[in-house]
Amino acid sequence: MKKIHLISLTCGVAAMAAMSSTAQKLTYPEAPHDNTVDTYYGEKVPDPFRPLEDDNSEATKAWVQAENKLTQAYLAKLPQRAKYLKRVKEVTNYEKVGIPFEKHGKWYLYRNNGTQNQSVLYQMDQLGGEQRVFLDPNTLSSDGTVALKDISFSHDGRYLAYVISRNGSDWEEIYVKDAKSGRQLDDHIVWAKFTSATWLGDGFYYSAYDAPEQGHETSAKNSVMKIYYHKIGTPQSQDVLFYQNPAQPLRFYSVSVNKEETMMFMQEAGMDQGVNLYVRDLRVPGSQFIQMTGDASKVYSPIEQMGDSIYIFTNAGAPRNRIMVADIRRPGFQDWKEVVPEADGVLDDVTFFDGNKMVLTYMKDNCSESYLYGIDGHRMGAISLPGVGSVSFSGKRERPECFYSFTSYTTPATVYRYDAATGVSTVYSKPKVNFNPADFVSERYFYTSKDGTKIPLFITYKKGMKRNGKNPLLMYGYGGFNVTYMPYLITSYLPFLESGGIYVYTVLRGGGEYGEAWHLAGTKMQKQNVFDDFISAAEWLIANKYTDSEHLAIMGGSNGGLLVGACETQRPDLFKVCIPQVGVMDMLRYHKFTIGWNWAPDYGTSEDSKEMFDYLKGYSPLHNLKPGVSYPATLVTTADHDDRVVPAHSFKFAATLQQDQAGSAPVLIRIDTKAGHGGGKPLSKRLEETADIFAFIMHNMGMKMK
Repeated sequence: MKKIHLISLTCGVAAMAAMSSTAQKLTYPEAPHDNTVDTYYGEKVPDPFRPLEDDNSEATKAWVQAENKLTQAYLAKLPQRAKYLKRVKEVTNYEKVGIPFEKHGKWYLYRNNGTQNQSVLYQMDQLGGEQRVFLDPNTLSSDGTVALKDISFSHDGRYLAYVISRNGSDWEEIYVKDAKSGRQLDDHIVWAKFTSATWLGDGFYYSAYDAPEQGHETSAKNSVMKIYYHKIGTPQSQDVLFYQNPAQPLRFYSVSVNKEETMMFMQEAGMDQGVNLYVRDLRVPGSQFIQMTGDASKVYSPIEQMGDSIYIFTNAGAPRNRIMVADIRRPGFQDWKEVVPEADGVLDDVTFFDGNKMVLTYMKDNCSESYLYGIDGHRMGAISLPGVGSVSFSGKRERPECFYSFTSYTTPATVYRYDAATGVSTVYSKPKVNFNPADFVSERYFYTSKDGTKIPLFITYKKGMKRNGKNPLLMYGYGGFNVTYMPYLITSYLPFLESGGIYVYTVLRGGGEYGEAWHLAGTKMQKQNVFDDFISAAEWLIANKYTDSEHLAIMGGSNGGLLVGACETQRPDLFKVCIPQVGVMDMLRYHKFTIGWNWAPDYGTSEDSKEMFDYLKGYSPLHNLKPGVSYPATLVTTADHDDRVVPAHSFKFAATLQQDQAGSAPVLIRIDTKAGHGGGKPLSKRLEETADIFAFIMHNMGMKMK
């Protein structure tokens, strides 16, 4: 693929005028641009806003500043903004308590008083005992922009390693505390990524990349992941390189060790939809890894070890997942035995507890069903859940009890203790909220997509809503990477519902709701199925009098941002407002930044073949904007530290859309600072962003706050 760059960089302020619904004339900042043209298989593809890929250039910084100034000036004039922020702070302000868990004779749980930017880890001497702060991420920064990503106790209980990220970045750091005294140790690891601390003896393994070039920390392509071993009390410079594979620079590697420190597993990912799994017997001096599997299109995840037996969660030979058991003495896949076969629902989670019991949780039409099993695979009965929603279990084989958290679109997360002997669940922790969940209704329906596929969607609204065909409605979707969004209470949407709005979440192909076949039906050259599903859901909602195209907003983040961008460019007539968040907008170049190459199993790349290039260009949001089209009111959101979907995607899409917009609807971009892809974002920033988004949606629909 030949690329031609003819650069004549300019930056200034020019009038690409559009009249907003506020009757104020918006003058959009002119973006840095040049004459870049790429040639793919003989076809020339202009990329005039290529300079925006350099977020360190003065021209890009000036454009970002000008765009944020314009956006904030627009939002500041919206009467819904202050009202929404006030109300969303009220409904969000209640104590949230996580599931308790036991480690080395102490009990722990996460708790947030309702206004804290990050949840705090508390310790108890016994279950239900006095809680004392054990690790408070809020003390690690003055503005809540340091997030706790993971914790890991050493197997002897002496140390706690904890992983943090700063400003929403995927780059991670590891610190260590003395778990008994709480004293902070000097150990500090930098430039780690997608890792946890895997303990073995008096040290731990972690995954990392070489430090990127200064100034390109959030955009440089990451390659050759390495596994290091860090011994407590030594500097990182003395860490031992344990594993790397330079011959395969675009793969992920991680290790795990069981609590008895008898087995070590290594997973290799990034080459297909699944992983390769390796095992090493630590009881044998000088042992090497033995490859257990050879089909990287499948998932293999060790979930429990008992003696020589390894229980493994897998979709090999079972698109809806099953449990198998391997023997470390004969670890090859051909010798594995099935314990729990594939079922009608999709096996989603397995929790071992009480010695010889397991809780298996299945997804059925995107809602949870849970069952009690013996470790030999026989079903002992169903677990009665509080309602239709989603559940998350926690337990350990050494403990007789297990806990679970249940939530739905109208139910705040409540923690229950489950007694296997009686089959009874009792409330352990129920939040005291300052709104009435009974005021809201959530219903599941099924619609038919363009090709006849039956798909569920969930409609949530305030009681008393009348289907008049003009209700303000926000639709959300994702549809990719085998990801599922189970029902949960979204408090930040409540003011919208209280004001007469409807929230709709629709399942889409590309996710994992119906197993691997469902996932693959929304990947590569079947990706258009995802957009067709979303558009069909919108048309179903209009046909059934929930809304119309003048009151329909769509929103999605990351792969969901791609979804919104693709649907906006394919059907600009169907939507009133579009909110693409941290979206993958340039499908021809996404794989050239940070870890974008890892998305190729779902998307394919423009370098794969001419057919793949043509398909990607056919739906790439950036490449399907056209001058002279009246596009919906659009608020693009991104962040300066997003090193997963780099902000250049949103920058180039927003600049092009502002240039091409022929209608009167506003096209704005909101660029957050000291924030990343979304993970770990402090509560204060999340609420401010929510107020901005919903003020924009409501104003452009002519909707008032109640």
